[in-house]
Amino acid sequence: MTRIAVIEDDLPTSNQLAGWIASAKSGIVIDQWFTRDDAEAALAREHYDAVVLDIELGRERHAGVALINAINKRRQGTPVLVVSAMPAAIYRSIMKALDAWDYLQKTTFEESDFIETFLDILRTATPVSAAPAAPAGDALVLDPLWQRSPTWRGERINLPLTAQRILATLHQRSGEVVSYDELFEVVKSGRNRDNVRKHVSTIREALREVDPSFEGIENVPMRGFRWVGLPASAGSKRP
Repeated sequence: MTRIAVIEDDLPTSNQLAGWIASAKSGIVIDQWFTRDDAEAALAREHYDAVVLDIELGRERHAGVALINAINKRRQGTPVLVVSAMPAAIYRSIMKALDAWDYLQKTTFEESDFIETFLDILRTATPVSAAPAAPAGDALVLDPLWQRSPTWRGERINLPLTAQRILATLHQRSGEVVSYDELFEVVKSGRNRDNVRKHVSTIREALREVDPSFEGIENVPMRGFRWVGLPASAGSKRP
């Protein structure tokens, strides 16, 4: 049975999130916690399939950060969805660095956005089959549960979740052309070619931050993109 923790100090907000979760999928057990101490104790004794939490609990401005660190220390790969009033422009990158699944800023999203994100978490947290491991010596390493950032030649790549999914799709189909229509399947919103191209551009920029010579994604005009990676000898030529 799927068990979810909702950690939110505002009762109406907590009940709203719990209601949305209950409506998203039947058979979910939802535990609601309102303080850091109670939540920390629950996380220590229970196994949760996912955690939805606020950053600020009571007067403790960054209680949620401490809870995410506690979850990470347990090394169970529990996905964390942060729902907070803190500005996303500042806190999304912070939560990403803490390996949170995603960040939703209060008052800026609809019920459907929350449910879609939550269901996406459940699908990935309980996969039918794990993604294939990267071949030995492959410069790109991806986490099939999306709880750790990808690495290129051992260095962490900072990418939004949608860009990670596109990267994983291209990598898993290495050498093949992946069409725009196929890439639309991994994009939550903005399912058009311009949006996909923007995500691919973000991927290239992130990879070039750690490897300025990266040219491993080919644009196939009018069709899509292809992952070509690098020749085996290229790994030793990083400037």
